[in-house]
Amino acid sequence: MYSISEVAMKTGFTAHTLRYYEKIGLLSSPLRKGGKRRYTEGEIRLLKFMKMLKQTGMSLEDIQEFLKDGCLLENIDSAAIQLKKVQMRADILNKHLLLLERQKQEIETVMNLTKEKLETYETMIGDLEDEK
Repeated sequence: MYSISEVAMKTGFTAHTLRYYEKIGLLSSPLRKGGKRRYTEGEIRLLKFMKMLKQTGMSLEDIQEFLKDGCLLENIDSAAIQLKKVQMRADILNKHLLLLERQKQEIETVMNLTKEKLETYETMIGDLEDEK
């Protein structure tokens, strides 16, 4: 079991953010021992996954929707319910992947323009050095 400060160090989330996620229902309330939050290794794995999704720009609403049913491997549901839950997660990830693809294209455009500008400046530098 880990304290909130240990979890903050392991996940990159601040203690304040962890409390906030708990408050808005993104995280379930962790066990408490002596009034202090105690986190499991599984909760740390979940938080690291959430951090990855957040770093790629996924909204908290989509993260919350994605995680609302907990670990699908631990749930004992009918095949129809499992299919619905898995399809919902796949839809969220597909939507997010499209967003990432658009962002990637925008970044590649900026990179290409930057390279062109850099080539122009390098040519100017060469020409100016030749004039010296």
